[in-house]
This record gives sequence, structure tokens and C-alpha cells, in this order.
Amino acid sequence: MTCSALACRESRGYAEWRMFAALWRLAWRPFLISVADGAGLLDDAQVASPEHTSDPAATRWTRSTIYLDMWVDPDDDPRETRVATVDERTTLLDYLRRYRLTLEMKCADLDAEQLARRSVPPSTMSLLGLIRHMGEVERHWFRREMAGQDAPRLYCSELDRDGDWNGAVADPAVVDEAWRAWRTEVAFAEQFVAGNSDLGALGATQVPLRDVLVHMIEEYARHCGHADLLRERIDGRVGQ
Repeated sequence: MTCSALACRESRGYAEWRMFAALWRLAWRPFLISVADGAGLLDDAQVASPEHTSDPAATRWTRSTIYLDMWVDPDDDPRETRVATVDERTTLLDYLRRYRLTLEMKCADLDAEQLARRSVPPSTMSLLGLIRHMGEVERHWFRREMAGQDAPRLYCSELDRDGDWNGAVADPAVVDEAWRAWRTEVAFAEQFVAGNSDLGALGATQVPLRDVLVHMIEEYARHCGHADLLRERIDGRVGQ
């Protein structure tokens, strides 16, 4: 007996959901403990993790003492504003604000060497590279695509299309410049969006503002997932 196309899709979808749920439980099992089990934890709650071949002494830890799968306690989380999102515009902008802050938080309290530390060969990805990359992305979409500015790339070129990643070296001056450039581009983007009340407004290249905001949320969400893994590998700190 063969199932209909719709039934087959539903069956596959249910199987995929079960697989995802199983993987989620496996990945977060070390954190799914009750608050009572975590009683007595101080500012830096530590949770042991399996040994890593590259760093057998690594331990997972979080500063959150309430929810051990979070980065910090809710009262200390700058992403929590308690401001209601009442429509499409406020929802999109709040998600983008949260993801921008998440990138900053994932890079906090690290020195230049740690920020420039790459994940695993042959990847060139690092937290410093992420900062530089997102500065490049912000600049492209808001200055060039939306505002129509003739803004040269920050790091990338025809000769080195991955200059944002390749140039992320362990130099405090490079780190300072990367943060300065990223914050400059974020400020420009926020100013541009504040001056355009219509989400359907077309940019210089005829891309609607709505599409750019959704793409930026997508871009940050993807790379904040990378930042989760990069940060955990550096010093073991975890949390949403």
C-alpha cells in the first residue's frame, strides 16, 4: 500500500521531528537538571562535559544560577527589556536587537588570542572573524543595498573574498578596529531603519526593507549558532 504525497510528507516530518527531539535531549542533557540539584551554585555554575580530544580539561559552565541552559540570569540579561512587541515592525527590530546583543555577549571577557582562535581545521572561522564578517554584512545591506552609498568593503576584496575571516588575527588593535567598525555599521543601520517607517520601502537596489531585516535576523541567527560552539571550545562557557 502506498501513502499519498501529503501523508508521506507528514510521516517524514514526524520522523524528522522525533530525530531532532532526540538530538536536542542528548545535546542538552547535562543542563536539564532541576534548580534543587543546582542548589549552592555560585556566580559561575560549572557542569562537567565529556572529554575533548583537543582539550581534555574542558568543562562546560554558565554564569546563570537559575536556568543552567542560559548565559546569565534573567535579571542580568540585557536582551530582556520587558517591552512588548505589538506589531510586525517592533517584532522584527526586537529580534534583530537581541541577536546583535547575543553576538556581543558571546565574545565578552575574551582576549585577542581567544577571539582569534579558530574552530577546527580546515575552517577559518573564529569569533573575531564573526565580528568582522557581520560588520561587512551590515555595511553591505544597509549602506550599499538600501541607502545606495558607494561604500567600499571593509575587509573583503576580489583577491581575498574571505578577508573578514582570514584577517582575524590575534592582535588587540585588530580586535578594537573590528568592534569599532561593527558598532559603526550597526548604528548606521539603526538610524536608517528609524528614518523609514514603511517596511515595504524599497532600497536603492529595489530590495524591500522588510526583506533586509528578515535576512539580517537569519544571518545573525546562523552565526550566533556558530558563536555558541566557538565560545564553548574556547573556555567552556555555554548558554543561550
